[in-house]
Amino acid sequence: MKRTDFYYELPEELIAQTPLERRDSSRLLHLDPRTGAIEHRHFYELPEYLRAGDCLVINDTRVLPARLLGMRSTGGAVELVLLRDLGERRWECLSRPGRKTKPGTALSFGDGELTATVEAVAEGGNRIVQFHYEGIFLEILERLGKMPLPPYIREELQDAERYQTVYSREPGSAAAPTAGLHFTPELLDTIRGMGVKVCTVTLHVGLGTFRPVKEEEIEDHPMHAEFCIVPQETADTVNETKRQGGRVIAVGTTSCRTLESFAAEDGTLTAASGWTDIFIYPGYRFKCIDALITNFHLPESTLIMLVSALAGRENILHAYEIAVKERYRFFSFGDAMLIL
Repeated sequence: MKRTDFYYELPEELIAQTPLERRDSSRLLHLDPRTGAIEHRHFYELPEYLRAGDCLVINDTRVLPARLLGMRSTGGAVELVLLRDLGERRWECLSRPGRKTKPGTALSFGDGELTATVEAVAEGGNRIVQFHYEGIFLEILERLGKMPLPPYIREELQDAERYQTVYSREPGSAAAPTAGLHFTPELLDTIRGMGVKVCTVTLHVGLGTFRPVKEEEIEDHPMHAEFCIVPQETADTVNETKRQGGRVIAVGTTSCRTLESFAAEDGTLTAASGWTDIFIYPGYRFKCIDALITNFHLPESTLIMLVSALAGRENILHAYEIAVKERYRFFSFGDAMLIL
């Protein structure tokens, strides 16, 4: 398939720059993948589509305040975004300006509370950085770091917790699993009270999720890898749900990719942890999930290809066309879609 098969026109003013005051007041477009029928609702009405015996799978990753602003030893400014923990205080990072952060460059953040040395240039131009500090790195990051918002968001985030889900628990992501941003504790309580099981997986979202597909043939796109975990309790719950005839509903493409990565051909889910570079596009046969809650994705991205695999490319592009006409809000702080 061609990359351009997944293009759609999006007016720039529909890209949401800030979150809504109330998380669950976002709009919800319901798409029936069998008929292509569309309904316009609000996210707080989600329970109307769920039933006892269903299983909702959420991603409990927590975004690191992974954007560090500091100085080079030469006196110039530097920005790092932490991408991957390599162990022993070494991280793979994005750096700006790249040409000024050559191997051997010394960096300082927070008046010297955190210092670093650029060790090497990794594949793709990222930097391998060795950090030096006293104490606990995550606590230092909480003090010095900023949220690494996607490049299409230009507004400053007033409350960093609005780029975290209310159930975020495991630090490690460079971006939020944004489908989960619509949930409130009260909405989750309502869903559980209906007899819907809610269980967790962990996938630490990398910035590769925003990397555009550049290859004309989408099959040639090299998918980025992300670390994920399926706990035993979640595997047991999902397997029991399927045995009892309930539906497995993934909250977000990250939960979907995690479940599909560790499910057997018959749909049985195994507790596991490891890296996944699964690339889901039309023609893929879903083994585990029955439905998906997701946001609206960038044109020609791997994520619009994933939802097209679940609902059909024509259905998705038609739904996106309708969403544009109806002035839905798009991307990370935007509105949601339920494919069920």
